[in-house]
Amino acid sequence: MATEIQETIFMAKKERHKNLFLNYRNLNKFPVELLKDEGLQFLERLYMKRNSLTTLPDNLAQKLPNLIELYLHSNNIVIIPEAIGNLTRLQSLDLSNNALQLLCPEVGRLRSLRHFRLSNNKLKCLPPEVGNLHELESLDVSMNHLMSLPDRLHRCASLQNLTVDHNLLSHIPRQICCLHRLNQLSIAANRLTFLPLDLGRSRELQFVFVDNNADLKGLPSYLYNKVIGCSGCGVTSRVLDGELGVALGEVLVSLPAEVKVVGLETDGVVPLEELAMRTLHHMFHHNPAADLGLPKSLLDLLHFPMGHCHRCSQAMFTVIYPKLFPLRDTALAGVHRSTTVSFVAYCCSSHCLRAFDLQG
Repeated sequence: MATEIQETIFMAKKERHKNLFLNYRNLNKFPVELLKDEGLQFLERLYMKRNSLTTLPDNLAQKLPNLIELYLHSNNIVIIPEAIGNLTRLQSLDLSNNALQLLCPEVGRLRSLRHFRLSNNKLKCLPPEVGNLHELESLDVSMNHLMSLPDRLHRCASLQNLTVDHNLLSHIPRQICCLHRLNQLSIAANRLTFLPLDLGRSRELQFVFVDNNADLKGLPSYLYNKVIGCSGCGVTSRVLDGELGVALGEVLVSLPAEVKVVGLETDGVVPLEELAMRTLHHMFHHNPAADLGLPKSLLDLLHFPMGHCHRCSQAMFTVIYPKLFPLRDTALAGVHRSTTVSFVAYCCSSHCLRAFDLQG
């Protein structure tokens, strides 16, 4: 087998191959022949699927400087070196079905990366530097142990497909609603209790899958005209300690931590704190460089409001006026028979609450 691999690499180097297939070779170490002398300067695609590799060499970028695609699916890789960030031309990286527990921050230097596959590993978190991957179009981190997603993920401005199924997420950051090119979001089989109030507000987002989140009772009404998967949601109605929820008929909907007030249809005046935040947001929107002298927590909220009114698009920060539309009363009732989840409209005032109609 060793001789065969040596001959394959020798021919690839001699004939200046752009593609090299080393799948199913029982490799437990990276072949030294790939790293000898000047390496394979012309190689663009390296396939090493279903081997037994545990790590990658530090000089990989030096010896294979023109790699565009690197496929390491189904190995035993526990760690990838910081030097991975030197693969500046890399566009596709597949590390799925390995044993990764940590992802080094240097992956954020892969500025050409478009497709990143990390499914079926042991990751508990993603480094914030993932947000530096501005060309990233698809990210798959399903079947890991993630308890949260980095807030800076919204900086991946080219992201179109995000898959986070089978993790331990109780929520996803509201900043994700700023991914204006996101077309498909799959977050099935997690521990979600609520979704960002603006989810679905972007016209680009057309496919949302939240199946098998037993504690998820409400979907933002922005998702009503999207392709959604929500089977197995709303099975339970618990609200965790310290978590705000609102009882709407027989449905108990969990709410983001920023919500301090739940308004009623009869309320005539929006709380002063909310009015102040809306005024500051208006000022900040027209002059982003203005120094408002606010603490970071409030400044972050001005950058990314809790949501926008589902009727008039007014930014909301600490108060909402919810209106429930049970799934059984909508046209989608026959599609999702095994769930009790409901659509919830989040409005900015009692006036918008009364005027909002899901069919409108």
